[in-house]
Amino acid sequence: MSTLQIETMPFTQSSIDSLYEKSYSDYPIVYFLNNNTMVYIGETVAVRNRMKSHKNNPERKTLEKMTLIIHEKFNRSATYNIETKLINYFLADERYKLQNKSQTADSISHNYYDKPFYNEKLFNEIWDKLKEKNYVTHSREVIENKDIFKLSPFKELSIEQIELKEKIIEVCENHVNDDKPFVFLVKGEAGTGKSVVLSAVFNRIQELTREKSSALYSTNNFLLVNHSEMLKTYHKIAGKVKALKKNNFDKPTSFINKRKKANEKADIVFVDEAHLLLTRPDSFNNFKENNHLEEIMKYSKVVIIVYDDKQVLKMKSYWDEKKLLSLVDNRNSDEYILKNQFRMRASLKMITWIDHFVEKKITPIPSKEEFDFRIFDSAATMYKVIREKNKELGLSRIVSTFDYVHKKDGGTYYIKEDQLTIPWNTTEGDTTWAEREETIREAGSIYTIQGFDLNYVGVILGPSVSYNEEKDELKILTENYKDTEAFRGRDEFDDPESVKEKIILNSINILLKRGIKGLFIFASDRKLRARLMELYKRRENDYGNAMVAEEGTDYQ
Repeated sequence: MSTLQIETMPFTQSSIDSLYEKSYSDYPIVYFLNNNTMVYIGETVAVRNRMKSHKNNPERKTLEKMTLIIHEKFNRSATYNIETKLINYFLADERYKLQNKSQTADSISHNYYDKPFYNEKLFNEIWDKLKEKNYVTHSREVIENKDIFKLSPFKELSIEQIELKEKIIEVCENHVNDDKPFVFLVKGEAGTGKSVVLSAVFNRIQELTREKSSALYSTNNFLLVNHSEMLKTYHKIAGKVKALKKNNFDKPTSFINKRKKANEKADIVFVDEAHLLLTRPDSFNNFKENNHLEEIMKYSKVVIIVYDDKQVLKMKSYWDEKKLLSLVDNRNSDEYILKNQFRMRASLKMITWIDHFVEKKITPIPSKEEFDFRIFDSAATMYKVIREKNKELGLSRIVSTFDYVHKKDGGTYYIKEDQLTIPWNTTEGDTTWAEREETIREAGSIYTIQGFDLNYVGVILGPSVSYNEEKDELKILTENYKDTEAFRGRDEFDDPESVKEKIILNSINILLKRGIKGLFIFASDRKLRARLMELYKRRENDYGNAMVAEEGTDYQ
């Protein structure tokens, strides 16, 4: 057995018979079966018996080729790990529709001896060879930047996320036949993996609808999201996963109107980005009732809500704990809070700095770390570096607070800061904004980027974000905020100014937490820019002095 072998043969009985007494016949391997449109990925320690079993499976009979991935250092933990990664990469490659079901709890990839070798070095070699042989279309780098990859229902979950997934399934099984709607609330800030869990658990629920032994057999379930860009990603996933259909995914208003017209209830309804649900009528969105959530509950037996009150962006969808609890009977509800940050590869100190910033506190910038954090005194320079990062890694974009005119009339509107003039984002087609190559020449808004990842994000803090020199904190100038739609309905609030300020701070929070590898900031306001540059230079000087001190240390 050589170091790495990839063997392909027809998926026929004679090929299966030829596996008898092969050196890998009773050794851990990874494999996939495919035809021109479908693929099934697996792992086994008894390849011949496993292939005979597949041959007797009506669904697998349509597959024409089998490809075996063999390595002399494989063990069962490694093959579980590589199988899971292949499923996710094949999904995002988008050449085939997957026949795979969700991974079971037993096969979730865990930590094991020398995992970095298998998970990174060996997997990369396997994928590169598959691409070289034209079994797959896209490189690893392209796939890892895709939203369909990041939101895959087959993603490896953390212990906390697995616990939540199992809890949601238990809630659905126990309450799907209740007389009153049962509400399960999932809370978590930006980057805690809420949508990843939702994607995984919804796929599993849809698989269970096909299993006669399940309490969820034949249930009619939906996943709703009031976010056009996110809906595009869910529709892409549905087109490649066998348990899902595009009509399983909808926007809240459309779902409500369809249920009302048919006069029927859905069984289980998942709501992603529930902080975007409307809390009042909205003729623009053809919503005539008082509250999205109230109507969803009326037409559902179980409602799973994913929510973050720090991502509320409009007065017409203004949620807080009090408003939410007023609709939910605590005798028919439960909740789970996700706490671990998964998006940003930043230290707790760096994330805490951002959290303080969106609470208007300006604190010393933490020491340099792997996460690339920079303050710029020129928007044009920041954009130049973002373009360089995009050329190197992809998925790097400029985004901005909504402090520059941006209308939905088909015209082109620009952000202008010092030497930078850049148009606001466009949203054409079925591909999400950040994945379209040409959008490197645009600036994204909160409505384009909310819920999505970037490798590097360059944030323009516009004229609504100023500086209070006496208090050494942010000063929010709500009159400079150009998102007029965000403040519609302000007369219904006792203190509309505090709500406006909260909305602007929420938008800053969303923008600052988009970057996986790095965050760059440019402040339009001269006083704020000077204060941030002062703190940044102090951080850089401290780092330089520390490096000099380290180089001068006598280690003998």
